[in-house]
Amino acid sequence: MLGGHIVKTGLAPLLIDLMDRRVITHIGMNGSAAIHDYEIARFGATSEDVARGLVDGTFGMAEETGRGMNQAFSAGMKNGWGMGESLARALQESELSNGELSVLLAASRLGIPCTVHAALGAEIIHQHPAADGAAIGDTSHRDFRRLAASLPALQDGGVVLNLGSAVIMPEVFLKALTIARNLNGGKPTGFTTCDLDMQRHYRPRVNVVQRSTQGSGKGYEITGHHEIMVPMLAWGVVEALESRR
Repeated sequence: MLGGHIVKTGLAPLLIDLMDRRVITHIGMNGSAAIHDYEIARFGATSEDVARGLVDGTFGMAEETGRGMNQAFSAGMKNGWGMGESLARALQESELSNGELSVLLAASRLGIPCTVHAALGAEIIHQHPAADGAAIGDTSHRDFRRLAASLPALQDGGVVLNLGSAVIMPEVFLKALTIARNLNGGKPTGFTTCDLDMQRHYRPRVNVVQRSTQGSGKGYEITGHHEIMVPMLAWGVVEALESRR
């Protein structure tokens, strides 16, 4: 589960490598992560001076990002696609600056579910005139169901990582887990969760680390900068894989 800063700080190649190795079997991201992924793939850059942009109302008003992503959602609603799938299809049809750095595109290439979980009004693309609340809700809700459908595979040994999402992904995960357990006789159980972030937050600790593993499994908190902790984690996983060969 990804927050925006994981993509914004350039860590996508590490995630894509783990996806290539089939270590990662599902990517869930908040709307911010999807925006950064889309902008890096299409335009080669992402980020802006929020404080300065707020003064004159220019913050988040990029025409290309807002129109391109919202058009993808509208096409997704029409065709029955999830939000992640809609964005990947749109990127595949666009001229790209750094397509190899896109988590969305890598997931599509590898057949790995990549779901995007929007909070209506919380992302810059919702300011755009092309924003369609019905399309945003339809495609993101479809992805919520897909996330819930992936969770039974956690039974007895799966791992859930929350990388840098302080609110959205911990909340979405808890509800998706409830659905999975409701439909599967109380399972999944016996899995491990870990929250990596620069500082401690209530929802990751309670929803991801504590509540989801109570009675079975184990939860961990690791605090540090994403640019340090995620490469160390990826290095440790790859080293373990190589030692088994």
